[in-house]
Amino acid sequence: MENSENRRVGVAMDYSSTSKSALKWTANNLLKDGDHLVLIHVQPPNSDTPTKLLFQDTGSPLIPLEEFGEIKLEKQYGLSNDAEVLDILHNLATTKGVKVMAKVYWGDPREKLCEAVDDLNLHSLVLGSRGLGSIKKVLLGSVSNYVVKNASCPVTVVKGKPLALSNSKA
Repeated sequence: MENSENRRVGVAMDYSSTSKSALKWTANNLLKDGDHLVLIHVQPPNSDTPTKLLFQDTGSPLIPLEEFGEIKLEKQYGLSNDAEVLDILHNLATTKGVKVMAKVYWGDPREKLCEAVDDLNLHSLVLGSRGLGSIKKVLLGSVSNYVVKNASCPVTVVKGKPLALSNSKA
């Protein structure tokens, strides 16, 4: 039976150093025993993965941690088998009892991350900041600015260099 106090926390993941920083920050500062962590991957709308046509409107089914290392995920969804990320996730699952899952969406990251908040009933969303300058923000738009303004849950934007993962259980 699931404890109603367990939270669903999302982390936007693209395997960049900033998204890894967001994951590490979440592991060190936000997740508690029994929480659910959902890695949210947003693939470009023009990506050519076999499952895109089937799930492009709703996003993929939830993918459990046990399947993260399988080669078929890379082929089906375009996900990487990043050793550093897998190590952090396995550590969270074993030391804090965090239930880890992933979900893949296709489209504009700004819109899809906001969609994911509602779709997954997230209590909180964490994403890394790429640190675009003010001119690039005006020209390209900022994913983090858009999500902070439009998501229906609290959003944390992690800035700066990647942090080391602490070994504490606190």
